[in-house]
Amino acid sequence: MNRHIEFERLHNFRDLGGYRTEDGLTVRWGRLYRSDSLGKLAGEDWDRFLALGVRTVIDLRYPWEIASKGRVPEHTALAYRNLSIEHRPYDQAALGPEVETGRYLADRFLEVAEDGVAELREALATIASADSGPLVFHCASGKDRTGLLAALVLALLGVDEEVIVEDFTLTGLATDRLIADWRAAHPDREITWPGYGRAPAEIMRFFLADLTERYGSVRGYAAELLGADDQLVAQLRSVLLEPAVEPAPVR
Repeated sequence: MNRHIEFERLHNFRDLGGYRTEDGLTVRWGRLYRSDSLGKLAGEDWDRFLALGVRTVIDLRYPWEIASKGRVPEHTALAYRNLSIEHRPYDQAALGPEVETGRYLADRFLEVAEDGVAELREALATIASADSGPLVFHCASGKDRTGLLAALVLALLGVDEEVIVEDFTLTGLATDRLIADWRAAHPDREITWPGYGRAPAEIMRFFLADLTERYGSVRGYAAELLGADDQLVAQLRSVLLEPAVEPAPVR
């Protein structure tokens, strides 16, 4: 299966399927996707998107971002939720070169994790619902807010931390195109921060370590702040996991 799904105008659309859990199950393919802004969908990209059978979109952006850049096109088969998990906006492109990427963004992730508890809880509940069908969640670049939610879901499913970190870093394959999109949208500005659009592993490692230091584990954080109890975790596992398919023995 191909984790990266190619679109003309989307640069960071990925299937979260195929990851193994600590108890030997596998995340289902074609059930949960992560992406950059679906407001860019049009033409053949829209046809490709509909062919995936997605039934629910969770948009993690601010309402003012949606008003400026657009949202996923409306469709009768598509449920749409705007859950803005970030409550303290900041301008990454305008940061100075002295700002260290890993520590700075991990601190912003922790702020989001502690500010956006209501929205994150609702996002997890939506993902855990059997009625949501194939689902995609996204922000602007599909890196930070999207990466945070992906990490929470994978951790609650029991995916190994290093795999979660690796999934986060895959956004690096889209960095150049995401930067090109930003420059096209801001012809009168320049990016002053070398970390813009980049997804080094230390961001996610710092963030997961911060949650563990404060709450004992990602599961502890989710239970204490998000109210993600055993029932919700069990629902997530029921909807998103399946037995691993072992390769046929060589005879």
